[in-house]
Amino acid sequence: MNPLSKRSEMDRGALLAVSVTVFLWASAFVSIRASADYFGPGALALGRLATGSLALVCVLLVKRGGIPPRKAWPGIVCSGVLWFGCYMVVLNWGETKVDAGTAAMVVNVGPMVIALLGGWLLKEGFPPLLLAGMGVSFVGAVVVGFSTSGGGSSSVLGVALCLLAALAYGAGVVSQKPALRYATPIQVTTFGCLIGTVACLPFSGQLVSDLSAAPLSAVLNVVYLGLFPTALAFSTWAYALSRTTAGRLGATTYAVPAIVILISWIALEEVPGWVTLLGGAICLGGVAVSRLRPRPSQTPPPAAPPVQDGTPASAVEPTR
Repeated sequence: MNPLSKRSEMDRGALLAVSVTVFLWASAFVSIRASADYFGPGALALGRLATGSLALVCVLLVKRGGIPPRKAWPGIVCSGVLWFGCYMVVLNWGETKVDAGTAAMVVNVGPMVIALLGGWLLKEGFPPLLLAGMGVSFVGAVVVGFSTSGGGSSSVLGVALCLLAALAYGAGVVSQKPALRYATPIQVTTFGCLIGTVACLPFSGQLVSDLSAAPLSAVLNVVYLGLFPTALAFSTWAYALSRTTAGRLGATTYAVPAIVILISWIALEEVPGWVTLLGGAICLGGVAVSRLRPRPSQTPPPAAPPVQDGTPASAVEPTR
């Protein structure tokens, strides 16, 4: 097995970490839905990031993580602006223009962006099983999107915003990967979240206004978003990303729509239809395909050494 193949596989620690991430990111959709009526897109992003930054800084101080090395800062800054900042604001904005199903379908372009940029910029290659699994999962995401869209019309602006969010998400993940060569996952996550918070500071006035008018339940949802889907989930993501390729890790997020269906079923009593369940199953099936290992190639037997007197090995009569 070549070194690239080894890096593409996930050990148990990375698999457990990304499982936590996927579940918490799926739960974020429910919390965002509960808070969106009381917070503007930018204010919601700033409140979430500020809460996550406070928690991450406390953890970093306790662990004495320190400041990341200089070589890690380009990736941290890019991921902080694109993923923590731009992605959250634009996605929140897009979901005010289109239904949740359409938004989920468009945002699921993100893992494909990760695979393409990772294969090109990070030299991770394009494993056939990974691409096949992503294709299957994308079909499942489309099924989930159409089944939950309710037949409503989609805003062109909303679709464009969700597509922009997917591109920011994919570019942010790919820019974060090189930073993990020089800094720890907690350093990359903490300072990326801080940079995203700074990028969202123009929404601070709106956040103060929304906080004064929002009910306690909505405020607690923002706190939850900051502590768990942001501080914890982005930390476990960075840990897993440091131990595998960006493309393979991105494919695991196709499980999010299936988990969202389950959480909505339990928490919001939104009973999914059979088509929605089918789409969720297809998403999970695609993730399973992307996790398959390719069959080892058959290596030819080593050539026989030449005979001492210079006679070619092919001319020597085999022993019987």
